[in-house]
Amino acid sequence: MTPNRAWQNTDPVQQDAAGGNDVERDLLERLLVGDDEASVAALRCGGSHMVWPGTTPTESLALIYGRRLRHTRCRGIETTNLEHAVESLRRHQQPVRLGQIRAADGSWTFLLFLTEDGTKLITCTGVRRTRLQT
Repeated sequence: MTPNRAWQNTDPVQQDAAGGNDVERDLLERLLVGDDEASVAALRCGGSHMVWPGTTPTESLALIYGRRLRHTRCRGIETTNLEHAVESLRRHQQPVRLGQIRAADGSWTFLLFLTEDGTKLITCTGVRRTRLQT
């Protein structure tokens, strides 16, 4: 089976010595099989992905994404599952790994919050990307 190039990791920092991805497409697909709207959309978007090494404390992420929630509401920016993601981060007491999937057409960016070892999805949220008007 030939890998879907749209899912290939494009960040060279995330590739191992053999050129493979730190988090493989199949693992992301298994992690994103959820019942929330953001996970389903992230799984179907067919875009590039990356998962950053290291972890981040959930307390700071809950604050950051709480602000983003208020900002997107004030500006009328379309999101999916952002409120639930903030609540999930507030409840989760362990550091998380961050990941991102960009839709192949550039219309959405999905943020993944994974357990410290990267084996479970804590939550996922997406934000619609807008093109600058000139």
